[in-house]
Amino acid sequence: MLDWLYELVAQLIIWIHSGLSTVVDPDSGWAWGGSIILLTVCLRLLMVPLFVKQIHASRKMQELNPQVQALRKKYKNDRQRLNQEVMKLYQEHGANPLSGCLPLLVQMPVFIGLFQVLNGISNAKEGESKFGMSAELIRSAQHADILGAAIPDTFLKAVGADPIGWSAVVVTGIAVAISSTTTFFTMRASMKRQPVMDSDNPMFAAQKIMVVLAPVFGLFGLGFPLGVLMYWVTSNTWTLAQQHYIYSKYPPINATANGDGKGAAPARGAGKGSGAAAAPAKGKIRKDAAAQPEPERPKVVRQQPSRKPRSKRSGSSKR
Repeated sequence: MLDWLYELVAQLIIWIHSGLSTVVDPDSGWAWGGSIILLTVCLRLLMVPLFVKQIHASRKMQELNPQVQALRKKYKNDRQRLNQEVMKLYQEHGANPLSGCLPLLVQMPVFIGLFQVLNGISNAKEGESKFGMSAELIRSAQHADILGAAIPDTFLKAVGADPIGWSAVVVTGIAVAISSTTTFFTMRASMKRQPVMDSDNPMFAAQKIMVVLAPVFGLFGLGFPLGVLMYWVTSNTWTLAQQHYIYSKYPPINATANGDGKGAAPARGAGKGSGAAAAPAKGKIRKDAAAQPEPERPKVVRQQPSRKPRSKRSGSSKR
């Protein structure tokens, strides 16, 4: 059903291999390994706009996160109403939670196609052609050497061989380790940009599980051909560099807020410092106030009518 995809991926590899064959030996690992690396780089260049769109979608989700949390508290006992209100909020602000999955959705078919093509090359019999590749090209790819390992080699096959192919074990083992490590850091950097979620949010548990399972993906890499591992290493390395550049250009909302807070911290510190500087002034005022006697409060004197002489009271003149 997906033969058209496998044939397309195989044709892209053939075109790039033909171009590199004008510079290096067409049967060398440089030609076939370089074809895989250049194919990966070209595909990642085409996906840059999708990655930028993912960043904008993530920022929009961060902006709406406080309102979503408020809705969760308001409709915590009505899951259906909560989902309706959250989707209504997203529609009103033009936010799409699925936009963050676009790069992954585009990248997965390429990964599957490349895996099937390289796996088919690895298992092809003598004189067999697959996915539009001639038997001669398949034989050339099967014997391409990269630091002592062939493009179709896997870690498990190298360990199970008799005798053990130590060169293939080392090369594929290093590739698996790099792939697992870069996958972990890629997911970790992506999760850090997600809105802060409550522990009762199902997405919170999903994020934690994804970060923990990232190194487990390396176990699957033990059975991948070296060509697929080269794609995986190149793609993850590209993603880390791309994340570092675009994340610095579009910092997350919470980081911006924290940055402002940090910027404002000296001002608050300055306020505290001014308060500390003002403290001696207050102490001085208190000391001066203690040194000076407190002004006496005016006494309230009740005005009573003065006692008149008897002559005044009787109206007779004083003799």
